[in-house]
Amino acid sequence: MSLATKRLLLAFSLLGGALFASPSSAEMTYRPWCAQYYGNDSGGTNCGFVSYEQCMMTARGAGAWCVRNPNVAPERSDRGRRNR
Repeated sequence: MSLATKRLLLAFSLLGGALFASPSSAEMTYRPWCAQYYGNDSGGTNCGFVSYEQCMMTARGAGAWCVRNPNVAPERSDRGRRNR
């Protein structure tokens, strides 16, 4: 097997593995809460929380507070309504 063939096979293997390893849209979780951290010269945001309580447990004691995630659309509440 030539070196070029081995490289091509490796490239296709890595691409195939990356496609199967990426999460589908059904596996992605809605994360509506963010912890905002502020320090003397820097700060940060962690938008990985599914509930306000979970966010506060992480933020408490670290000088952070929790806010709604501005990057995620809120869930629709009109599931039971029908248009007439």
